Amino acid sequence: WNPEKDLLAMVTDDSKVLLHRFNWQRLWTISPGKCITSICWSPDGKIVALGTEDGFVLLHDVENGKMLRSIKSHDVAIICLNWAEDEPLSRTDKEDLLSYEDRTTRFFPPAPVMPRIGGLNSGDTGLADENEEAIQAFSSASCQRFNILCTGDKDGCICFSIFGIFPIGKININKVPIHVQSSGKRTSYRLQDVSISKVSLSRNLHQLVLLCSGKLINTDNLSLSNDLSVGVHCLHLDTSIFSNRKNELHQVSQQASSIQDLVEVVRASISMMSKQWSNAMNLFHEKFSALPSLLTAHGMESSSEDEFMSLLFGTHTSPALHQFLVSSLGEAGLKRIAKTIESAGRELRIVVSEHLQ
Repeated sequence: WNPEKDLLAMVTDDSKVLLHRFNWQRLWTISPGKCITSICWSPDGKIVALGTEDGFVLLHDVENGKMLRSIKSHDVAIICLNWAEDEPLSRTDKEDLLSYEDRTTRFFPPAPVMPRIGGLNSGDTGLADENEEAIQAFSSASCQRFNILCTGDKDGCICFSIFGIFPIGKININKVPIHVQSSGKRTSYRLQDVSISKVSLSRNLHQLVLLCSGKLINTDNLSLSNDLSVGVHCLHLDTSIFSNRKNELHQVSQQASSIQDLVEVVRASISMMSKQWSNAMNLFHEKFSALPSLLTAHGMESSSEDEFMSLLFGTHTSPALHQFLVSSLGEAGLKRIAKTIESAGRELRIVVSEHLQ
């Protein structure tokens, strides 16, 4: 269930994700193309997180199901997800918290708008359209309350990430020592062959409770370990480092968000420039592909470049080049090529000056 709205997200056996209202109206269906092994909502109900069999966390927009981010956080199947938001601060807590001035804006401006590819038909998904919503969703990290996404896998590893995208820690439960105090004696244990079933981070971020299956080994006396120690175990871990360092973690994630936005704009701009230029070059090569065959037909051994160089220097025009320029290409074709290349050059200049520079 969505924590904020009347929405239910479901995953089918064939890994389709469906979003329904309470009246059973289906809003959207998506097929991520991966086997989905876990699902949860962000605390504000705007993003649905999916864990996959190959260790990816996929973040999808509640509005249309579009994928906002794909993060590889594990090597094996993610069995459980838990997205915990920090509880609101009381007035006294706010006074105790060190105020931190975010000076990022002094060093680099906010990310420019994503470039759009000109000349796309409606219905075409341009490169810019795919990423723009992702930028808007995550660049508002400074407005979000601090939250942490916990992911647990079948090999006993738990990963933590702020806002679901900035990794800040990883625990392997197979390596965590477990100390038990009973009748005045302290015994040390360790879990083996752990598979995480459930994780839950407290609202104040101080404690993590997890359920896992595995074998409990007495590290002080290995001979005491037996088959009875295999089963489901509940562990209670101290994660107060998250709340104690919350201010710094929040600021770092905000700055990482600014950097990520800029990198995304650069990536989209370069991809778009590459697409623009390759379209222009494709048209150029398509129109000029007839010339080499004409040269061969006239029994000439020179290349297309040689013919144009000799034309440029005003020495002579071969019969093959003359036929190509007059009959095959024509004045209209030449104007169209010139216009296409000039347009591509202009688009490239715009992207450089408005988005990259």
